[in-house]
Amino acid sequence: MEGDYVIVENKRGRWEGKVIQKKDNYVTIKLNSGYNVGVLLDKDTRIKIVKKSEEKKHKPVKFEVTFEKEKPLLGILSAGGTIASSIDYETGAISASYSARDLVLAIPELANFANIKTKKVIEEMSENLLPKHWRKIAREVSKELNDCYGIIITHGTDTLSYTSSALSFMLRNLSKPVVCTFAQKSPDRGSSDSAVNLICSAITATSDIAEVVVVGHATISDDYCFIHRGTKVRKMHSSQRNAFRSINCFPIGKVWSFGKIEFISGYRKRSDAKEDFYLDDKLEEKVAIVKSYPGLDPGIIDWYIDKNYKGLVIEGTGLGHVNIKERSLISGIERAVERGIAVCMTTQTIYGRVNPYVYSTARKLSEIGVIYLEDMLTETAYVKLMWVLGHTQNEKEIKELMLKNLAGEFNERLQPNQFLI
Repeated sequence: MEGDYVIVENKRGRWEGKVIQKKDNYVTIKLNSGYNVGVLLDKDTRIKIVKKSEEKKHKPVKFEVTFEKEKPLLGILSAGGTIASSIDYETGAISASYSARDLVLAIPELANFANIKTKKVIEEMSENLLPKHWRKIAREVSKELNDCYGIIITHGTDTLSYTSSALSFMLRNLSKPVVCTFAQKSPDRGSSDSAVNLICSAITATSDIAEVVVVGHATISDDYCFIHRGTKVRKMHSSQRNAFRSINCFPIGKVWSFGKIEFISGYRKRSDAKEDFYLDDKLEEKVAIVKSYPGLDPGIIDWYIDKNYKGLVIEGTGLGHVNIKERSLISGIERAVERGIAVCMTTQTIYGRVNPYVYSTARKLSEIGVIYLEDMLTETAYVKLMWVLGHTQNEKEIKELMLKNLAGEFNERLQPNQFLI
């Protein structure tokens, strides 16, 4: 029945196309539009075969991954997400299922640039990840770094910027590239972006970069990818291939799938590493993000205080403001600071930086003890505060570390042409 052109009808509708798969009481059809649909075969369902399949069954091609001494060794660690997923033909949903090795077998071009070793670390969609998963990924990376010339991590898009930030702080004194990559469409779809992203990631992992970076489509076409710094990148579109953008800075570079790299801005190089690499994955998980918005109940701050949270990142309006009149957050923030809770400020605008000296509201918050985090992204600030509080509870040291550029999370000078590039 697979390959037959059919018309399927029941009380819910009528569908016409080629049968991709029939399993149990479901049939999956490739519609003329190119989309797939899964139909439940109940007692009211009628199937008419318009044309029998003329396709011959072929034996799968056997593909061996061979080791070539002249090529560097890259480690690909699979951490789930759409790039490591496939369609469940019973439900039509996408689920994490592929191992990293499956990806290599599907994209033999990777062997043009490096020898590949693979390992599955997590089989999970990224919206389900927790700080413990960041630690697990970081630990697996640290195990593989000695043997590999570079590391690639396949990861879901939804929380990738949190993971790339966490790795940027946990992996200290890197002398090799750690490349996070993704896909907006699963590898078993003809329009998937996974192949180009993985090939460009492999090329980046053989470069002289020594940072945590995110590599993925720069445009909606398959022309080239951007290399983004792990602490300065954000998912800016829910579905487009070029979903990720560098914020308040230029990307580190562009990379093409045929092997070319063009660097746009400065980056840490392999030769810049003067001390030995080490893993530092201490985190204080009782940290939260509070988004300021009209009508916010100021009692939310008291809730976090009463729950013994150690840090808050407030995503304020504009230059870093919150309501200080009716429904004022001031008393709650004062109480938090008095209790020894680190309170930091970022901006909802995403682009630009916070500034405690322009308006009286921000001046008052700064005087209370709120730490204004320049142009740092909220996601990065959240992860960094976890990492900092994992190392010290001293108020002065917390502020010093939060305002110290540890992994390129600050950009000292913003340029107008860095906006929406």
